[in-house]
Amino acid sequence: MAPLDLDKYVEIARLCKYLPENDLKVRPRRRGRDRPGRAGTGRAGALPGGPERAVPVVPALTPTLPRSLPQRLCDYVCDLLLEESNVQPVSTPVTVCGDIHGQFYDLCELFRTGGQVPDTNYIFMGDFVDRGYYSLETFTYLLALKAKWPDRITLLRGNHESRQITQVYGFYDECQTKYGNANAWRYCTKVFDMLTIAAVSASTTLTTPADCLNGSCRDEQILCVHGGLSPDIKTLDQIRTIERNQEIPHKGAFCDLVWSDPEDVDTWAISPRGAGWLFGAKVTNEGQARSRTLCGQRGTLTFPLSLQFVHINNLKLICRAHQLVHEGYKFMFDEKLVTVWSAPNYCYRCGNIASIMVFKDVNTREPKLFRAVPDSERVIPPRTTTPYFL
Repeated sequence: MAPLDLDKYVEIARLCKYLPENDLKVRPRRRGRDRPGRAGTGRAGALPGGPERAVPVVPALTPTLPRSLPQRLCDYVCDLLLEESNVQPVSTPVTVCGDIHGQFYDLCELFRTGGQVPDTNYIFMGDFVDRGYYSLETFTYLLALKAKWPDRITLLRGNHESRQITQVYGFYDECQTKYGNANAWRYCTKVFDMLTIAAVSASTTLTTPADCLNGSCRDEQILCVHGGLSPDIKTLDQIRTIERNQEIPHKGAFCDLVWSDPEDVDTWAISPRGAGWLFGAKVTNEGQARSRTLCGQRGTLTFPLSLQFVHINNLKLICRAHQLVHEGYKFMFDEKLVTVWSAPNYCYRCGNIASIMVFKDVNTREPKLFRAVPDSERVIPPRTTTPYFL
């Protein structure tokens, strides 16, 4: 098999050229193309040109993206992700992004706002698919960028990077509609299992959590994770030991990291989502006043380490996504935690602004806001998004 032409794949994924809707001819399916595990062959169409602001024309049926592209691209990226840690180190400057949810046109607007890869270094905190019209195009584009510039874009796993969730909230059905089978969905779910859980950004590398207790803490760092914290996770090293190459479990630390939410509660509370936890400021930030006395006094802690997560792990800030924020971003817990939301006009009806968070270094941050691409510059397929929020 010929090697991947990554330049070509990035361009195809970026432009996402589809045939004009009035030229589409629905052909009868062949049984062989519908069998599980077999992908048919498609014919790639011409790529559009035009001015810089031009956006892709994307009707709802018969993609001209080659049928072989998802499989080859997913296999290639899986090999890259094998080399990444559960807590992937990322250098600053870096731009942190929240949920995208298949809003491909708005992803293009995000890159116009924050800069193109590889000029800008990105962390995407998961939830690339579901609800939006173009989950397949969104995820394919991000995978193509990852394949071409693996050190300039880091993809984290969200709760929607799951077989169970995507069969309910749109991605599975979208792949069935566009390719006539679920093969592309299966290839993508293999990538889901390989996505890293968290990322840390710092000017120097943090040593073991014990170093924070004996007074040898290094520079503070930023933690990026899709959902939030877990009562089973006290240190970043515990995240590093999670077996991530699996479907997201229904409970436990892995589940909590992609499902939990910050809330105005004392410590931990049951989440109304049915998975993960609600966690309060004490979980994130308690222990600040006592952190000096803790250093150099191992074994003298009188309250749970989970109540000092930020301080034990020497964190400047926790960045997470997972919740719609109408203003684009929201700081909580004495600015030790920020929610970043990157899907403007979520589900094409919420009217919210989106944001990305630019970190020149761990102490210098700048939110950048952007709005949804106007309806006149996007094509809406003849179907609706799943009318549920999760």
